[in-house]
Amino acid sequence: MSEVLYEISQLSERDCFDIAERYKSSFTYPIHRHKEFELNFVQNAKGVRRVVGDSVEEIGDYDLVLIGGEELEHVWEQGNCTSTNIREITIQFPKELFYGNFLDKNQFASILKMLASAEHGISFPMESIMRVYSQLDTVTHETDGFMQVLEMFKILYDLSRGDYKQLSSSSFANASRDQESRRIKTVKQYINDHYTEDLSLNKLAALIGMGPSSFSRFFKQHTNRTLTSYITDIRLGIAARALVDSTQNISEICYSCGFNNLSNFNRIFKEKKGMAPKEFRALYRKNKVIV
Repeated sequence: MSEVLYEISQLSERDCFDIAERYKSSFTYPIHRHKEFELNFVQNAKGVRRVVGDSVEEIGDYDLVLIGGEELEHVWEQGNCTSTNIREITIQFPKELFYGNFLDKNQFASILKMLASAEHGISFPMESIMRVYSQLDTVTHETDGFMQVLEMFKILYDLSRGDYKQLSSSSFANASRDQESRRIKTVKQYINDHYTEDLSLNKLAALIGMGPSSFSRFFKQHTNRTLTSYITDIRLGIAARALVDSTQNISEICYSCGFNNLSNFNRIFKEKKGMAPKEFRALYRKNKVIV
């Protein structure tokens, strides 16, 4: 099976950002990944299919996504888009810009939290997109490098103060858990290590010394998801990764990821990912290139 293209950014080691604005009639760049953070804005491309990890969504007239995981594959493909006047602004910046220096302070806490979430890829709602729409114009056309940096920091700050949605599952994106509490990390690590087993509420609650009812509320409070939903998504993420990276047949993947019924696996996968496992594998293979 071919590999995912590893993109070499145009970002200079002496620059904070690399900004590119493009007008085009179609998306042709293959699925890829890179080490830099990327804020990608797309306008007038309703119907385009956006793939970030194991998230596959059809976008509307406006789309804004932040991607921060080095191993997180992503692509925008033509899908059902018929527009011939697509606008795209791509801003890439290095991880080192925000970590290990003066920006790693309390005043930048909301930005750092957002960047941690971007390991999964995050998308922004229309309200947030409209909040920074004029700023994206400004930062793209600003000729003074210092003012451009300040404008970019403001964009990230404004986005970090609003809502955003995680795209790829943790098990597909291989995202870290440095920002989570010890007990939540313990439970999640156990689930990752034992996802093929029967993961009962009682067993996981006992793992961190809590009763089942208290643990259920605790888990929901810290993850905004039920335990059952979280375990299902972990298994689906691992299954999606196997579909991309291996030649195992779908039945083998189903049972190796903790599902005990093939038809149930196919139904849940399609319900969560918007397509059947076979279609998902074909989507990735179609967009890959040999490198």
